[in-house]
Amino acid sequence: MTNEKKKALNLLKTSKGQIEGIIKMLEDDRYCVDISKQILSVQGLLKKANLNVLDGHIRSCVTEAILEGKGDEKINEIINVLDKYIK
Repeated sequence: MTNEKKKALNLLKTSKGQIEGIIKMLEDDRYCVDISKQILSVQGLLKKANLNVLDGHIRSCVTEAILEGKGDEKINEIINVLDKYIK
């Protein structure tokens, strides 16, 4: 497992714990603004995890494909993901 995937995994595990906490907050009928802040925090962690995964992909798979002369497909994949990320 690459360093970037390890970082993403840790972020996802943290997100999982926070989501469980958010569920408990909802069940306990906690203050809505506090719940919303926690949801925003999880969204930030998920974005970071996604960027770590994409970083690793670009540094390995995309780089390898470019060196083999087959980079166009991999570059288009990244562009499609970034397009979804921006929306």
